[in-house]
Amino acid sequence: MFYLCRKQILPHESISIFDIFKIGVGPSSSHTLGPWRAAQRFLAFLESGNRLQEVLSVRVLLYGSLAKTGIGHGTDLAVQLGLGGADPVTVDVSSIPSRINDIREMKKLLLQGRHEVDFDPKEDIEFLVSESLPFHPNALTFLAILRNGDQLAETYYSVGGGFVVKEGQAPSDSSSVQLPFPIDNADDILHWCRKTGLSISEVVMENENAWRDEQETKAGLLNIWQVMKECMFRGCNTGGSLPGGLGVKRRAAELCRKLLRGKTYHDYDSWVEAIRQGGSDFKYILDWVSCFALAVNEENASFGRVVTAPTNGAAGVIPAVLQYFVLFNGGDREDKILQFLLTASEIGSIFKKGATISAAMGGCQAEIGVSSAMAAAGLTEAFGGTQRQALMAAEIAMEHHLGMTCDPIGGLVQIPCIERNTMGAIKAITASQLALQSTPDFAKVSLDAVINTMWDTAKDMNFKYKETAEGGLALQVPLGLKEC
Repeated sequence: MFYLCRKQILPHESISIFDIFKIGVGPSSSHTLGPWRAAQRFLAFLESGNRLQEVLSVRVLLYGSLAKTGIGHGTDLAVQLGLGGADPVTVDVSSIPSRINDIREMKKLLLQGRHEVDFDPKEDIEFLVSESLPFHPNALTFLAILRNGDQLAETYYSVGGGFVVKEGQAPSDSSSVQLPFPIDNADDILHWCRKTGLSISEVVMENENAWRDEQETKAGLLNIWQVMKECMFRGCNTGGSLPGGLGVKRRAAELCRKLLRGKTYHDYDSWVEAIRQGGSDFKYILDWVSCFALAVNEENASFGRVVTAPTNGAAGVIPAVLQYFVLFNGGDREDKILQFLLTASEIGSIFKKGATISAAMGGCQAEIGVSSAMAAAGLTEAFGGTQRQALMAAEIAMEHHLGMTCDPIGGLVQIPCIERNTMGAIKAITASQLALQSTPDFAKVSLDAVINTMWDTAKDMNFKYKETAEGGLALQVPLGLKEC
């Protein structure tokens, strides 16, 4: 009931690495970051016609998956923050509770931080759980009434990974950028690599040069990695329970303390050195990979700052795998980190073009599966693997996530989401090792075949298993949620 042709969504789409990797706030790229961005776009629409100061009232209608799991994913909070003028990249995440509480208590909202209107979240945000719009299950409409009685309405679709499409509008300007090496699928990647002799990461960098100077791209990517590192460090040093009412205990900090066995540290660098001093035992490394992934997604579940990779729900896989490479495989070099991220981003891009990165459309295979494939390819190239081995690694990783459902308990990005990031990270490492020890000439399944299979699986999957909290674990574990 929710499906549409992929080519109908974003024809001839040019996707930058900074479209795949976005800095934002948890817990969900499609249910939090996307609606937040949609609210910002609605404000821009009002300001473009000098109508912001004329607004008397605003209402928000949430449809489909945004309505069914919106509270658990913080969709209602995101639209309030967006309408209030906060930006997910720069907002002080510690201020979010007080911002939301002020709106709730005062029943007032400062549009763009400067124009006050009456706004009661309980009345002015509607969760239309029985209604869905045909274009995409993640839909929301903003309604504004002006002083002269005019009514304005804008509908947006959060299509996964923080991407937002306005109803009736062509794709963003970035899609019209002419790239030297246009890529829609894995065969295109191989074509350009063979023709130029470049690696995947080098081809991607050449494409990025169509948007900006190479040094700017490198600086931006290193900043992405810095945010990932800070997120892992915070998550490994923050205890307590996660918000939302399930009472889920944070585990990364306790595991971190257990693994370090009393070693002291005072910042990220000394923490990393303490970890390295623990050796290279297989179980020790395995525990740390899990710890890194847990840390990121516990931060994500707590409305912390994370990097969509390619989504918030799967934000822990790539940092965990890259951290594994940096700490335990001598990968602490800028060129290797850039290589990893550039390669990984292109894999995420072709999954978005050929299938989906939205769990509301494809289940968790579209999030954890895609992130695992991205990490596997990035790790393989960083280890010195060939282009075909990198694509093979991505194929192996996704092949073993096919059919994974999205069934969050209570609509929260906690169970089973957080642990799934640890599984995705380990599968990515295993897939990379398999590819590095294999000859792609003998592979029976191509990455493009797996992407097509994933999309077919998504179309066949029952809607209950697409981020609705109406099937799977969400029903088998009936936990009473408490308001928090």
